[in-house]
Amino acid sequence: MAGAALAALSLAACSPTAPPGVDRDQLDAAVSRAIGDPNSCLLIAQAGTGRLYYRYNSHTACDREQPSCEGPDRVKVGQLLDRTVKSRAAVTLSCDSKADASRGVGWAAGPIAGTDLVYAAMMEGDRAFPGRMMADRLEGAFRRAKVSKAP
Repeated sequence: MAGAALAALSLAACSPTAPPGVDRDQLDAAVSRAIGDPNSCLLIAQAGTGRLYYRYNSHTACDREQPSCEGPDRVKVGQLLDRTVKSRAAVTLSCDSKADASRGVGWAAGPIAGTDLVYAAMMEGDRAFPGRMMADRLEGAFRRAKVSKAP
């Protein structure tokens, strides 16, 4: 039993928590309200260095490959984050994730206003938000959770 507890603590210590000065519970609640879904993922990292500060949802949800919506490639949200860490460019994409158009995927990424942080998010499913809507909803979530330093 003690071994299992130690293993859980070790994993928690390696998991990203929240950006400095941000309450993890507030951020979780704001993100959940904005794009909460078992098939969504949000990553926040420092621009330039790529230091990961936050992950919303599990490794399983975040490690799924989805259509890139930019061609035939499939990508993971971490790959979009890596691109955004370097470019700091906003991305809002949407497309079908199933050939029969029964499911879709939305991608959103970009800088977080007033900070040196960037984010990348993915939502997939039969009720996935388009990328532009995800970006708008996350902008509000970042303000509510006091991640964004925008006026």
